[in-house]
Amino acid sequence: MSWCLNLPLFLIVLSLICAVLCTVLKRKAAYTVSMILPLLSFAGNLIILIYTVRTGQNYTYLMGHFPHPWGNELKIGVLESLFSCAFSLILFMTLMGGKKQLFDRIDPAKQPLYSTMTNLIQSALLVLVYTNDIFTGYVFIEICTIASIGILMIKENGRTILASTRYMIFSLVGSGLFLFGIIFLYSITGHLLMPDLKNSVALLYDSGQYRLPLFCAMSLIVIGLAVKSGLFPFHLWMPDTYGAAILTSSGILSGLISKGYIFLLVKIIFDVFGKRVFFAAGMNNVLYILGVSGVILGSVSALRENDIFRMTAYSSSAQIGYIYMGLGLSPVLGVEASLFHILVHAFTKPAVFLAEGYLSFDMGSAKKFKNLQGSGYVNPAAGAAFSFGAFCMIGLPLTMGFISKYLFGAAAFESTHNKMIPTLIALAVSTILNTMYFARTIIRIYTKREDNPLPPELVDWKEKARRPYIAVSVVFVLMNVSLGVLSKPFIDLLAYGISLF
Repeated sequence: MSWCLNLPLFLIVLSLICAVLCTVLKRKAAYTVSMILPLLSFAGNLIILIYTVRTGQNYTYLMGHFPHPWGNELKIGVLESLFSCAFSLILFMTLMGGKKQLFDRIDPAKQPLYSTMTNLIQSALLVLVYTNDIFTGYVFIEICTIASIGILMIKENGRTILASTRYMIFSLVGSGLFLFGIIFLYSITGHLLMPDLKNSVALLYDSGQYRLPLFCAMSLIVIGLAVKSGLFPFHLWMPDTYGAAILTSSGILSGLISKGYIFLLVKIIFDVFGKRVFFAAGMNNVLYILGVSGVILGSVSALRENDIFRMTAYSSSAQIGYIYMGLGLSPVLGVEASLFHILVHAFTKPAVFLAEGYLSFDMGSAKKFKNLQGSGYVNPAAGAAFSFGAFCMIGLPLTMGFISKYLFGAAAFESTHNKMIPTLIALAVSTILNTMYFARTIIRIYTKREDNPLPPELVDWKEKARRPYIAVSVVFVLMNVSLGVLSKPFIDLLAYGISLF
């Protein structure tokens, strides 16, 4: 076994150690640790990605070399390492871009705790991506939930407490459903490791035994993760949560946390139930219906909003709908489109939330559109970053969003006729709605305020403290364009990774 196959476990353990270490460090030292950790994780996962692509295989890492049922496993493959790279890089850029508000908005005594929570999130995301044990996935779902609530309520004002409570209730419901599904599954199979579960599930389904308990387990697990990731109609926690959090928290929650849950669901579909059983049971149709509903109704809700943060939150609900719609379309092109859209949303929404935060801050913490008028001139970097993120979500050419919508369209033509037409209609309608609410916002922030002068206390947007944000915005834009223009290698990588399931 090559030495690099030890890296996933090393990075997970390192993340947990750093989380503990940050509790005893001062705020700047803790922040530095929380910045270095995702960089190390990115580098380590990039090494794993190169190795798995070159060898063309998936590997099972037996932790402690203890056999089943006492041991635990990690699955190391192309998709796992690719998404771990992406999640680590996005976490680093989000923390860097929100540094100014992170230090300005949080009590200095609590900033080391915030770094502890982000390190726990880093470890949880790595486990959700790499784990080959479904119960280990549940344990780190709970760790991720606790850390997510921590970064949300760190400001400790009325809005964040209320949003944290609502988020906690939805999260616990989702976690509970997921746990009940595991219990059902374990009771009829006697396994927790994913390869063993997959073999047992296939045998049970083909024999006709325990089909009802098996369907119940499948439903509970899928709905549990759907609740936690914000699929319609379980998205009601999103507007208040994303609107009340500080910039970095909104970026992490929207760009990373929900995507970690969805990636775990993809692993469970392929590595636990198997795509044949999952699609034969009709569970894909449930995801498809809820996904299409989320695409349309999430966009409609965003169009009706007058608060820029709530608008973006409802937009996130619509984008989550795209991902689930693809999972319900087909086990090849549909899943490929969904995985690519996970990357699209993960790279775009943190940039959008960071931009909104700076636009709002520079206009006296304004959130309503009428009070944000002219903010694009006050902070040109944030205005440009928001505009480009909006273009990506609309799906304009040269952006990642255009490629993902093209992939969804291709998947629609591969699917059955009763799904092709609704999918194409949903893509067309949602694109029109996306254009309407994002164009309205861009026009507003670039409309000069003739009768209401800009606040005189505004700081220079090019000041030293904001340079990290400007650098991060440029990187987000360049990566988005690069993945939009040079998308074929990444699409081929996703297709290759899916073929190894």
